[in-house]
Amino acid sequence: MKALFLTNEYPPHVYGGAGVHVDYLSRELAKSMPIEVRCFGEQRFDGGNLHVRGYEADAAECTCPQPLRSVFGAVQRCTNFNTANIDADVVHCHTWYSHFGGILAKMNYGLPLVITLHSLEPLRPWKRDQLGGGYDFTVWLEKTALEMADAVIAVSAGTKQDLLRLFNITAERLHVIPNGIDLAEYRKVSTTAALKRFGIDREKPFLLFVGRITRQKGINHLVRAIEHMADGFQIVLCAAAPDTPEIAREMEQAIREASAKRKGVIWIREMLDKPTMIELYSHAAVFCCPSIYEPFGIINLEAMACETAVVASAVGGIKEVVVDGETGFLVPLEQMKESFEPKNPAQFERDLAMRIDELMADPEMRSRFGRAGRKRAAEKFGWPAIAAQTKQLYETLQKRQPAG
Repeated sequence: MKALFLTNEYPPHVYGGAGVHVDYLSRELAKSMPIEVRCFGEQRFDGGNLHVRGYEADAAECTCPQPLRSVFGAVQRCTNFNTANIDADVVHCHTWYSHFGGILAKMNYGLPLVITLHSLEPLRPWKRDQLGGGYDFTVWLEKTALEMADAVIAVSAGTKQDLLRLFNITAERLHVIPNGIDLAEYRKVSTTAALKRFGIDREKPFLLFVGRITRQKGINHLVRAIEHMADGFQIVLCAAAPDTPEIAREMEQAIREASAKRKGVIWIREMLDKPTMIELYSHAAVFCCPSIYEPFGIINLEAMACETAVVASAVGGIKEVVVDGETGFLVPLEQMKESFEPKNPAQFERDLAMRIDELMADPEMRSRFGRAGRKRAAEKFGWPAIAAQTKQLYETLQKRQPAG
C-alpha cells in the first residue's frame, strides 16, 4: 500500500505545526510503507520508501490583488499535483492549501481521501486580514473537502468536537490521532551557542515564546503582559513571519513600548533551525504559549520534551497536552464567540504574568514540572504509535474500496 501526502509545508520550508507533523509522520510511515509527498516548493528527495517532490506556482501572469495570490497559487499547485500521474492507494491532505488537490485525486483517481485537521478556517476569522475575499473561498473549500472525505483526523478531542459542531461529518468518519514528538531529537541539551548568538545572559533565567506573529498565537497579549511581570528575568521572543504588514507594525510598536519600560526583552525576528530551537527550549526557565486558538499546540510538547515548564492558555488541544499543576500552568481564557479574542484581555494578560512570576520565583517547581513534562511526552506522544494508528486507518479505508 502506498500513501500520497499533499501539503503546503515540507522541509526546508516549514513555518508551523502542520509542517512539523508532516515531516515526522511521513518519515515514520516510510519505515514500513511507500510514501510520496507533493508539496509547495522546489524540494526533490528520494530515500528508501520516501519520495518528495516540490511544486512551484507560475505567477508570471498573475495580476490579481496581493492577498489572493496565495489562494490562486494553492489551486494552481493542487492542479499540478494531479496532472502528474498518481499511483497511490490513498491521498492524505494537510491544511486547506492542499484540499483542492485531495478533491481532484478522490474524484479523478478514485482514491480514498484522508484529511488531518491542524486548524479550522471558521475558527480563524482574522485570516480575512491576510486573504481578503480569499478567506471565503478557503472556508468553502475546507467545508467541501471535509464533508466528502472518507476519513477526517482531528489532532485532539477538542478539535473533534469542533468538527462535529461545525460540519456535516458522521462520527464514524472522525478519528483522533494526536501530534507527536521525536524524543531522541527533542531533549535537553547543554550547548549554549544560541544564547551567545542572540545576547541572552546565561546567568539570568529567561521566559521563552516561539511562534508566528499572528493573532492566533496570542503574542500581542504576552507582550502586553510584560508590564505586569516581576523584574529579574529575561524575556526572549522568537517571533517572525507576520501575517500582515499591519500586525508587523503593531508588534514593532508593542515591543518597543515594552522594552522602554523593562530591560532584558530580546526579540529574535528570524525563523530558527531545529538545533537552535532545542537549545533555547533547553535553557529557558519557562516556556509560554498564550494562543487564543490552538487545535493541538505542538510547541508545548517540544518544550516539555526539553524538560521546560510551560505556562499556556487553556484553549483547544493545549488542555490535552499540558497538565495543569503537573507539567505547567493553564491560564483560563474566556473568549468572545465572534472573534475568539479574550472577553477580558487585561485580565488574561495579568493572569499570564502571575503564573509566569510564580514559576520564575520557584526553581524547584520548574524542575519538577520539567521532569513531568518530559515523562508525559515520552508516554503519550511518540511518533511510532501515531504512525501505526495512521497506517491502520489507511488499511481500513483500502478494505472498504470496491475491487477493480
